[in-house]
Amino acid sequence: MSDIPPDLTWERAAPPDATGPGPWIEIAFGAGDDGEAPVYIRETSDPENVVTTNRRKWDAFVLGVQAGEFDHFVEGVEGVEGVEGTTPPETKGIGPDA
Repeated sequence: MSDIPPDLTWERAAPPDATGPGPWIEIAFGAGDDGEAPVYIRETSDPENVVTTNRRKWDAFVLGVQAGEFDHFVEGVEGVEGVEGTTPPETKGIGPDA
């Protein structure tokens, strides 16, 4: 992990009232604000394993999630709201509109 800046601020994607170690996904934005600025992604259960992409690709992914382009990956998964064949989660306040 030598090319990963040590001073990143990691943001955890977890429900606000979540307790325990997860596992959760964490994201950190590297220096720069253009489309090529680095974005780092890791899982709390394996923080040494970091995936790097750039801001342009990250923004495209987020827009795709918001547009429902990946909903088919969670069809039938209990606790996922807004996808046909799933059950709404017990925890409210998850997501960008929370």
